[in-house]
Amino acid sequence: MNTGSKIALVTGGAVRVGRAIVAEMTEAGWTLAFTYRSSAAAAHDLEGELRARGIQALAIEADLDDHAARSAVAQRVHDQFGGLDALVNNAAVFPRTPFEGLTPTRLAAVMRTNLEAPIFLTQACAPLLRARHGSVVNIVDIYGMFPLRHYFAYSVSKAALIAATRSMAVELAPEARVNAVAPGIAIFPDGYDEATRDRLLAKTLLQKEGGAVEIARAVRFLIEGTETVTGQVLTVDAGRSLMP
Repeated sequence: MNTGSKIALVTGGAVRVGRAIVAEMTEAGWTLAFTYRSSAAAAHDLEGELRARGIQALAIEADLDDHAARSAVAQRVHDQFGGLDALVNNAAVFPRTPFEGLTPTRLAAVMRTNLEAPIFLTQACAPLLRARHGSVVNIVDIYGMFPLRHYFAYSVSKAALIAATRSMAVELAPEARVNAVAPGIAIFPDGYDEATRDRLLAKTLLQKEGGAVEIARAVRFLIEGTETVTGQVLTVDAGRSLMP
């Protein structure tokens, strides 16, 4: 089916930053497919809300840790919309993994979600993206450049995804572009208390969190605001990476 508008796929699009990216792209006139794993209620609410506004949207339940699911998602988007113009690899896990207690199993689990899934979903979507000279945006993290203590697996996975972003840009050129957005503080995890939040904000130059909306705007810029940027990481961290 040809929707007449450009098609984007956002992983983990039902909640938090992913939901903000879906909102930003639909406001810009895009048709959206988005995946969810455990946020069924939020996903169906969002899908219904968008359709009620006349926006073509598709919520896809998928465990992207499963290799077969990645190809199935790409096929579902093709069958529903006939093509794909942009892929946003947003879904991730953020478990505490102190180095002393790290095990091969715990490391592999984080790498499977935060690195393997974006790589192989992009591989599955590559023919669709090449056909439309599309774009990929990976959501990485400043902790991929400046590791966070006690979050060894997460920091390593995001560092690897930064490297993968550059490598995929080489592999998909010249037909498609691949970039990344590196948030500092986008949305605080629910478990952070006020003291923790204040301590982290004090480590930014601008003394504030970036917010999901700003991350979404950065994603949209990399998708439709430029035609020659590829293999780059756009950092949105209120100056956190400049602080000692």
